[in-house]
Amino acid sequence: MSRPSHHRDDGFQNNDADFQPKSLADVLRWRWNASRLGLPPRPQAPIPTQAPDLAFIRANAGPAQQPAVTWVGHATVLAQLGGLSLLTDPIFSERASPFSFAGPKREQPPGVALRELPHVDAVLVSHNHYDHLDLPSCRALSRQPGGSPLYVVPLGLKAWFEARGIRRVVELDWWQETRLDGVDIALVPARHWSARGLNDRMKTLWGGFAVFAPDCQLFFAGDTGYSRDFADIRARYAERQREGGFDIALIPIGAYEPRWFMADQHVNVEEALKMHADLGAKRSLGVHWGTFELTDEPLDEPPRQLARQRAELGLADDAFFTLAVGGTRRLARRAGG
Repeated sequence: MSRPSHHRDDGFQNNDADFQPKSLADVLRWRWNASRLGLPPRPQAPIPTQAPDLAFIRANAGPAQQPAVTWVGHATVLAQLGGLSLLTDPIFSERASPFSFAGPKREQPPGVALRELPHVDAVLVSHNHYDHLDLPSCRALSRQPGGSPLYVVPLGLKAWFEARGIRRVVELDWWQETRLDGVDIALVPARHWSARGLNDRMKTLWGGFAVFAPDCQLFFAGDTGYSRDFADIRARYAERQREGGFDIALIPIGAYEPRWFMADQHVNVEEALKMHADLGAKRSLGVHWGTFELTDEPLDEPPRQLARQRAELGLADDAFFTLAVGGTRRLARRAGG
């Protein structure tokens, strides 16, 4: 049996085009230009935040659950659907870094604190970069009252979790699925890369997630550049989506400048809108902005770009929206759910 094309002798690769790591000279060129030009500029206004609706979040469980998403910050979203509470790429730490004293620092606290979360049934980890796989957060969640959540991770990461004492882990290849209490969770392709240190580049897989519950279908992109993968995802699941596409897609809209450095790993707002269209999503939530200064655009630019470009395309405001940190959007139940 032939191996999948994204499996390579030295690890993994993308579907569209192989990821070519930037050289040290490229990194230095980017950082020198940013320093010379004073990038990123500070935000024009504070990142919107609001107190979380903890009464709703904590009570929203069981048969009467209403599908909902709450933006905790960056790519961390609490998704409540199918009677479950899921958490995407949880990072509650002060820095997105292997160090507590250096690296990108949070601009504001998480919208929902770890101690305020309801019982988390599953954690979806898209890849091993420090702003998406935060060990202190994962360890804290594994010790939550009532037992550890199920960690659903790409190939190669199960052993990493188990070596750190987290053992309730399922790892998936692209298009593989696991089921949790009647909810199907599939790992889907994305255009990105992986590395946690100097010697493990591309050794573990990356991806997004498609979640299928009777009352709601959710897509989480993780980190990604633009590719044909999103049209492929729509085609792959057409039979499961006869009532329409994903009810909610969590799509990154930030960390995109400069394009010569970021285009093959992070979408910009124009490409995020193309992803929304390719997926056929009913609604999308813009994430991966406003929390950590990772690139050259100001933290508050992505939602301004989204509002402008959405209007130019004639999309309704709630077709592709953003939330305040801590904000919740309740979703209509899928027919038959």
